Amino acid sequence: MNKKFSIKQFQLRFPDNDACLEEIKQLRFGDSLECPKCKKENKFYKVSGRAAYACAYCGHHIYPLKDSIFDHSSTELKSWFYAIYLMAQTRAGISAKQLERELGVTYKTAWRMFHQIRQLMAIDGSLLTGEVEVDETYLQPRPYMKKKLNPTHRLGSNYADNSKIVFGMVERGGRAKLKHVKSNGARVLQPEIGQNVQKNTTIYSDEWSSYNKLEKMGYPHFTTNHRRQEFVKGNNHTQNVENLWSNMKRGIKGVYRHVDAKYLQSYIDEYAFRYSYRKTAPKYMFDLILSIVARPGSSYFFLGLVLFCGLTARLRILSKSVSAPLRPPDLMKALSSVSLGVGLLSLGIVKV
Repeated sequence: MNKKFSIKQFQLRFPDNDACLEEIKQLRFGDSLECPKCKKENKFYKVSGRAAYACAYCGHHIYPLKDSIFDHSSTELKSWFYAIYLMAQTRAGISAKQLERELGVTYKTAWRMFHQIRQLMAIDGSLLTGEVEVDETYLQPRPYMKKKLNPTHRLGSNYADNSKIVFGMVERGGRAKLKHVKSNGARVLQPEIGQNVQKNTTIYSDEWSSYNKLEKMGYPHFTTNHRRQEFVKGNNHTQNVENLWSNMKRGIKGVYRHVDAKYLQSYIDEYAFRYSYRKTAPKYMFDLILSIVARPGSSYFFLGLVLFCGLTARLRILSKSVSAPLRPPDLMKALSSVSLGVGLLSLGIVKV
């Protein structure tokens, strides 16, 4: 496998907007498809001056960019492809200011492009299997304005008033999932594990009390005592998830400088995506993002699928929780989220 995907190779592959449009057309339709109007399987030819292709038999137009992040965008297609290339090529992230300087677009346009791409990098509804390490960390939206530790707060608590909690699940030798959660309590972390980790998967963690019930949930569970400076005990450790924390925090502090809590989930999804495909070539990562972009209605379909499956699992776990009975607010919140997932799922199916 060629591990390099240089800017020269990118320029040769996509010299202009027409080449980018042809790539999307090939991903969505291939060389030939059945015309929706004349019902004949024909080749479609590029319409001059438009982002459309015409049927060779009846002249019916198809639009490869429809229902994608490129649809109705005034930014040229090659600029979008270059933004995807940068997101796949970098390992620590890249700021919208840098894209603004390189493309000559406004900061608002550059930020929106990256935000749209990050949402596609979050699409992964499959469960983690094998051996999984779990841990939680605290993230300052403004890393350079960290408050001093209050001596009255116990070790491991949310020592800064505006700290945000990120929960991580890392498959050894495989993928990672990160979640921006409201607390590090059992009510929050146990449902997250239940909806993202397959049953009977071995879980490694520290001795945080929120993980005490994992064996009753059907997960073999092993721990290390970090308070006693015990970080590796045979095969028991959380070194992989700690490595992910290191990369994520240095990337956010060094590249983005400030991340609003409202968009924190999309930023950590970006780092989880890169970690999951860290052993693949940048070209594969670029093509993977592009294939998701080219899938019509994919954002609706997969968001609905993940939300539906995840929240139904959350509802099931809450109802069987050994830590506390199911409360009416939890029930109503879960049911409303499931309904939203069903709606998005049906919308995605219609678009596909």
